[in-house]
Amino acid sequence: MSKLQAPFRVDHVGSFLRPKELVEAKEKFVKGEITREELTAVEDKAIEKLVEQQKKAGLKGFTDGEFRRQYWHLDFFWGLNGVDHTQAKIGYQFHDEITKPDSADVVGKITGENHPFVEHFKFLKQFEDEDFIVKQTIPAPAQFYFELIRDAEHIEQTFSVYPSKEELFKDIIAAYRQVIKELYDAGCRLLQIDDCTWGVIVDDNFLNIISKESHLTPEELRREHKREFLELNNGILEDLPEDLTVNTHVCRGNFHSTWASSGGYDSVSDALFEDENVHA
Repeated sequence: MSKLQAPFRVDHVGSFLRPKELVEAKEKFVKGEITREELTAVEDKAIEKLVEQQKKAGLKGFTDGEFRRQYWHLDFFWGLNGVDHTQAKIGYQFHDEITKPDSADVVGKITGENHPFVEHFKFLKQFEDEDFIVKQTIPAPAQFYFELIRDAEHIEQTFSVYPSKEELFKDIIAAYRQVIKELYDAGCRLLQIDDCTWGVIVDDNFLNIISKESHLTPEELRREHKREFLELNNGILEDLPEDLTVNTHVCRGNFHSTWASSGGYDSVSDALFEDENVHA
């Protein structure tokens, strides 16, 4: 239906602060005080209001604010088959803050059929018109891989299921491509892959720390990760429909307005800005 073609001159990341009533409803759901259906009703109402605000602001692409998620990335991982919601030893480390230790682990073959994000997209699709289209955001496959090698325990678990990195990458790419196909079949024409991995490997401090547990130097680690991230991200971008626009958003993390990493993009600019096959 839509004649609008992204990327747009002006865009937004897509994640919004949760309104108070939604935060309270999520807390009640966790405590067992309301049902899943009651929580969904609150989410629906909050999303409808947010969509109206985005339209009034003159935005061309709109999102659900990621209001149905606990995290910008983990919910997508948990929605894949063969992946469980687990706890890490420690949360994500930001400047002077640490998050809850939620994480994801591979427990079986990774596939992408019937991902819950497709139903989330279908709810948003009803608000679309020729000058106002849905932007679906998902974490990059590189981000998923980075979660699966987050620490020694994750690495051990991941490779107990997948003996080789080649097998793992093959299934990650196939699972993502399946989700993208189902989103496209549901009417998605604008996809954004969110990716903090590039922002992490530009941080020399981070690489110096993890290189102590590796046989590689910090610069060798950076080169290896650049190659891996490109293989994964470009793997999901091959042979996509011509009318599907895929953009990427790269950041250093944002938790209570703090950051997770620092450093210029010079060391990854060739891979990120020249070799990754996104539209923008």
